[in-house]
Amino acid sequence: MTNERRVLVHADKQSLAGSVAARFITKTVDILDENDVATVVLTGGSVGIGVLEAINASAARDTIDWKRVQFWWGDERWLPRGDSERNEGQARSALLDHIAVPPGNIHAFAASDDGVSLEDAATAYATELAAAAPDGDDYPRFDITFLGVGPDGHIASLFPHMNGIRETESSVVAVHNSPKPPPERLSLTRPALNSSERVWLVLAGADKASALGLALAGASRDEVPVAGIKGRRRTVFFVDKTAAAEVPSNLIAPSY
Repeated sequence: MTNERRVLVHADKQSLAGSVAARFITKTVDILDENDVATVVLTGGSVGIGVLEAINASAARDTIDWKRVQFWWGDERWLPRGDSERNEGQARSALLDHIAVPPGNIHAFAASDDGVSLEDAATAYATELAAAAPDGDDYPRFDITFLGVGPDGHIASLFPHMNGIRETESSVVAVHNSPKPPPERLSLTRPALNSSERVWLVLAGADKASALGLALAGASRDEVPVAGIKGRRRTVFFVDKTAAAEVPSNLIAPSY
């Protein structure tokens, strides 16, 4: 099995979201032609949610048999269920509430008002992942995992120099004292993210250029967490021109 790591550059944030949405629809249809189920890991952030909005707006949206798609999240903010800053709520508004996906196919993290502790919520999500996994694995077969990238190179809620990026045993971690608010979060770990067949990192803006350049130049995952992310089959960075300013030219691909 080949493993590619490529950067696809788009003119601006809008064309970036539209292109990723179109690729997602095409790839998911292909996955469902070969498998009974497609399993997708969602992300938050303005660009990640923008991609979901573009999927929803696409005329080809319902070429996907949404009843056969399972949705998980790479991370979540430890906030009340109805808080507008929760990744789950944003994804529902952008796409999930508009498609024919069964409620049981949507695997959201617990919320801060669910009556459980942050640690118990992490354990519960890990248990849910394992229950959906084949052959006693720790997590399902993730077909496509979306990730954003912070200016500091963080992915999901795995931040530089914090224990989360170093975790190798658990599939989910409780995050305390996040450098980005809110301070408490839940996140899949690097092994769980790297179990994905395809990791699609979607980022825009000049403030992301340094982190992306460092990651592709071989920075350590502790310094720049995105440097430690690589899908089993393919890792693609979908970026706008400003985010691509420090990407080595040999990694920029005209198509994928």
